[in-house]
Amino acid sequence: MDLLIKVALMESRIIVLHVNPDSGLLVLSVAQYLGMMGNGYVWIATDWLSYFLDSKAPHPLDNTDSMQGVLVLRQHTPESDRKRAFFSRWKKLTGGSLGLHSYGLYAYDSVWLLAHALEAFFEQGGVVSFSNDSRLHSLGGGNLHLEAMSIFDDGNLLLRNILQSNLVGLTGPIKFNSDRSLILPAYDIINVIGTGSRQIGYWSNYSGLSVVPPETLYERPPNRSSANQKLYSVIWPGDTLTKPRGWASYREFVSKIQGTQNFKGFCIDVFTAAVSLLPYAVPYQFIPFGDGHKNPSYTELVHSITTGKFDAAVGDITIVTNRTKIVDFTQPFAASGLVVVAPFKKLNSGAWAFLRPFSARMWTIIACFFLVIGIVVWILEHRINDEFRGPPKRQLITILWFSLSTMFFAHRENTVSTLGRMVLIIWLFVVLIINSSYTASLTSILTVQRLSSPIKGIESLKEGDEPIGYQVGSFAEHYLEELGISKSRLVELGTPEAYAKALQNGPEKGGVAAIVDELPYIELFLSSQCKYRVVGQEFTKSGWGFAFPRDSPLAVDLSTAILQLSENGDLQRIHDKWLLHGACSLDTTEIEADQLQLKSFWGLFLICGVACFSALFIYFVQIMLRLCRTPSDSVSEGSNGSISVHVRRLISLQMS
Repeated sequence: MDLLIKVALMESRIIVLHVNPDSGLLVLSVAQYLGMMGNGYVWIATDWLSYFLDSKAPHPLDNTDSMQGVLVLRQHTPESDRKRAFFSRWKKLTGGSLGLHSYGLYAYDSVWLLAHALEAFFEQGGVVSFSNDSRLHSLGGGNLHLEAMSIFDDGNLLLRNILQSNLVGLTGPIKFNSDRSLILPAYDIINVIGTGSRQIGYWSNYSGLSVVPPETLYERPPNRSSANQKLYSVIWPGDTLTKPRGWASYREFVSKIQGTQNFKGFCIDVFTAAVSLLPYAVPYQFIPFGDGHKNPSYTELVHSITTGKFDAAVGDITIVTNRTKIVDFTQPFAASGLVVVAPFKKLNSGAWAFLRPFSARMWTIIACFFLVIGIVVWILEHRINDEFRGPPKRQLITILWFSLSTMFFAHRENTVSTLGRMVLIIWLFVVLIINSSYTASLTSILTVQRLSSPIKGIESLKEGDEPIGYQVGSFAEHYLEELGISKSRLVELGTPEAYAKALQNGPEKGGVAAIVDELPYIELFLSSQCKYRVVGQEFTKSGWGFAFPRDSPLAVDLSTAILQLSENGDLQRIHDKWLLHGACSLDTTEIEADQLQLKSFWGLFLICGVACFSALFIYFVQIMLRLCRTPSDSVSEGSNGSISVHVRRLISLQMS
């Protein structure tokens, strides 16, 4: 019973039962007692149940009452005259008191199979002889008395004859493949109804599901397309033809207690606790909304209040603008907002981790500025500073060495000019900021486990064209369309399992790149799915509230009660009871932050660039003034070449 209770608390409603017959009947009986044989459940039993049904037919109603709607697998045996004749003889022999199941037919065929194999064995000159095996004595079988057993000497030859057999028995063709398994295995699919059962189709590894006997399909080319996977209608647990959805999504918020008209969950507990604080009695009855197969539209639920179908709506209903125009909401009892969930991968430090703190563009700008600063300081200093003079090769080396050494504040060359010192001071300040940022980022990369995701948030989704998942019935669909995301990119998902499968498959295999949903749902999803993370920031701020008709006094009074629950701590205790889970949300790893981009430093580079330009401008103004004050005959004119006299005078002043 404890195991079944655990199963009942899970989201999945599809249960496969593979046990021995005695235990299986007990499990079904307890499941019926717990209300797990009603609407919404799918039970699939392996061939142990077909063994029970075929052995004792018809069955008393009390034996089959606990297995109504169960799907059963039975080893398929094709119809034949030989099989019908055998059943007729069996019925006369037993007086119809005992049924004959597929295991009995296989046992009968096994005897004939062994007889044919022995016949071939003797024709090959085989002799039946046995001998003792010392290994059996060393095993010490205890009560099994293995030492009393003997080994068939020509067992390998007999086994080879069995595996090479090719005959037709009551169960159909008997032939083995290279794996020593029967070729073309098949199963009947049975639906338990009343005191008997009804066959609804077949399964074989040749054609999959079908309503046509497998032996008929063997004569046709194999076709396992989804259009050909058919079964007759099924009467499901709860005596209904409506296909169960097989799951219950987010039962922690609102769910119906099986077999009763009562409900439970976080939203239900908050509502009942708030009602209990009202100074007057409020009779109420919970009525489920939706068809039980997919999440209903919350907007339709709110509209049902305006039409008078419901007096109020209790659940995980998000307070959004278009809903507040037609109903009144209580004070929010839970904070909510849309977030993006995406797969991630762990980043190892690697040999090139030292390049990761800055983006490629940032590295390029830094390198260019180092070179520019070296050239600017050289222009400002070489006229009056001997350390920046000399042969061209030496001056080039000085420029490169000076600019790079400023990275570590290790430059040896002194700056003499006022303009050069001004440029250098500003540049050293920029270098200080860059070094500090680089060191902090690199330390984080090397010491903290980092997670990386190609999706950085809602902006990444807007710019891309990958499919995006959302919860059925959620306002997230409308919100994403308002952001300009095409409806063709939106994929509706209904369960946490569907979330995980879609994210795992990814866009390449028909899944999604990310899922957009409200934070409380995502927190529950991530509590059991450690391979995914919230990326980016929460991009809407809203809350959950209970909806009432316009101007309803209950909305105001319940808002006061919810505030009281929040102040005395009861609201947090209810939250922790239903929604507080450990596991992945406590992981210390974090999604990788963006690399340090140029946009974070452009102000510094702008200041440095303006300083360089201003210094050069002032410097060249000074040169031009000196040029105007210097007599023209102070510069040797030489021959009249292509270079003008004024240009040569300017160069002479610059180089002097």
